[in-house]
Amino acid sequence: MNFVDVEPTLENYWRAIILFGKNTASYKFALAKSLIDVSLDRNSDLISLEDLALPYAMHLCEHIKHSPKQNNRGSNGNGKFINACLAFNNNKMTEDELVNITNKEGFKYVLNAFHVVNTKAVQERFYDVIDEDFFIDERRFNKGIRLTDNLFKLFYVFDNSADNLNQETESRWNLVEKAWELNLSRNLIAVEFDQETKQLFTQDNKHRRVGITSSRGALNGYQKSRCFYCFKEISIAIQHELLAEVDHFFPHLLKPEVASAGCCRPVNVDGVWNLVLACSDCNRGTNGKFAQVPDIKLLERLHTRNEYLIGSHHPLRETLMMQTGKTDAERKQFLQKSFNFSRERLIHEWLPEQQGISVF
Repeated sequence: MNFVDVEPTLENYWRAIILFGKNTASYKFALAKSLIDVSLDRNSDLISLEDLALPYAMHLCEHIKHSPKQNNRGSNGNGKFINACLAFNNNKMTEDELVNITNKEGFKYVLNAFHVVNTKAVQERFYDVIDEDFFIDERRFNKGIRLTDNLFKLFYVFDNSADNLNQETESRWNLVEKAWELNLSRNLIAVEFDQETKQLFTQDNKHRRVGITSSRGALNGYQKSRCFYCFKEISIAIQHELLAEVDHFFPHLLKPEVASAGCCRPVNVDGVWNLVLACSDCNRGTNGKFAQVPDIKLLERLHTRNEYLIGSHHPLRETLMMQTGKTDAERKQFLQKSFNFSRERLIHEWLPEQQGISVF
């Protein structure tokens, strides 16, 4: 995996943690969202675990309301912390009691594991753990973390980072917990895109449509807030003027052609493998792609993007492999067939001028 090495900015390190860090429980996501919260309220770089406990627990409590399963263990795998969140949601525990248990039980592993990607810690850290007791006020001591300048630069100095990375974290969390809920990530092989809602969805065992998460949030981390086609800066913040548009790499216009191709169809245009985020100029501007076929150079880029997803600990890994092939060679062959299928029908190729630096 070379995601971090391509463009080692602070955003890259954060995304590597969220996208490629190991997922055995959802504590990492709750901690990430809590760190965003405290970075936007910069009173001190020294945060006690007691002060961090409430926002951290609240993020888990909110997710538990719609997704009770917050780890990849069996039904008896909940620890004291998750059980406390469940009790709080059921009005069987006070906020003070929740904070007390979170402070004792909720941070046991996540603080040291947060910065680990592929068994090693990333070079740029967003906080340091203070193991010794440190002075909080005149009355008490407590353990905690010291926020680094990296965290404040990422979420306080850089425009839109908080909105984008917060939504990406939320989408990643939704994907992971949906995989846990369905028991096996392999059950997500039917993940597709809803053109109207811009959501990713799958089907449960009763063939009912199940919404998973925002497609923008799920895809943006792998494009590093850049248009897939021209590398112009994009955003996933809903009201932002540079709001990304979800685009079908091979045009959605091909969907009727795909249906008529029957069992031999090479293109499932609504599959996750065929979705990218684009700027409005590339998607529908004067010289935009519209119903043209992306240049072969862009096909290589799509393969690279999909390999990022497959190379991560991501529920969409199984989706992509089932849609495009088990091996790298099979996936390349699939894309080539899809390109041929599209080129024979839509004729025209398209390649925009590059508007920003190459980041993937």
